[in-house]
Amino acid sequence: MELAHLFNTSAALVVGGGTLLATVLRCGIGDCRTTLVALGRLARPTFHADKVRADLAGQVAQIRQDGVLRARFRHVGDAAFDEATDALIRSRSIEALIERHEQHRQRRRTAATAAARTLFQAADLGPVFGLAGTLVSLSQLPAEGVARAALSGAISLAVLTTLYGVLIANIVFAPLARAVERQAEAEEAARQEVIDWLSWQLAPALPTQVAATRAPARTRGEPAASTAPAVAGPAAASADAPLPGETGIVDEAA
Repeated sequence: MELAHLFNTSAALVVGGGTLLATVLRCGIGDCRTTLVALGRLARPTFHADKVRADLAGQVAQIRQDGVLRARFRHVGDAAFDEATDALIRSRSIEALIERHEQHRQRRRTAATAAARTLFQAADLGPVFGLAGTLVSLSQLPAEGVARAALSGAISLAVLTTLYGVLIANIVFAPLARAVERQAEAEEAARQEVIDWLSWQLAPALPTQVAATRAPARTRGEPAASTAPAVAGPAAASADAPLPGETGIVDEAA
């Protein structure tokens, strides 16, 4: 088998160009731009958990030593963590850190879903334009008579367009879609580990967390201690009053 016979510029333009154009028209420019960003992150990941944790370790130690009131986080270069730590310092609460982290995680999840959906759409469209290329190549046959060379060329182009459609779907677009999903899942797991570590390290240094841990816990069924002052007056005196029928005078004979 000669590999040179598997390369045809016309077939590649029909299948590749048609698939890309149909994907842009179906998914929109916004999702296609998001897909390009996600593909760029596959080649150059933008989040490194070890580097972020190392940058935060010194600041966490300072906060645990001096307290959060005098703390000021230095940005680590990751927008999500920078905003989350800023919210933590402003509110002095772990809940603010986690809330801001959840907001950014939802945005990242939406972007990753859009990118994977766009790539899967391209994978679905690839075989369609492979078939379209086959029909286009067969339509180029002359109506008045078919020479052997023309027939061989038309059949070759028809087969190649079908082959290109299958390959571009199952070797290019579908694997890229799964790669984007796996990369997004791995990044979210790494980010969650850093957030859990940061929350565990800073919880003892935050005033709200310390107050919550120092608050006495009342066991189930134990009545709450009454803080109402003792009532003086007739109600209190009634406890020492004689019962009905008693005079309250001690019998001298006894």
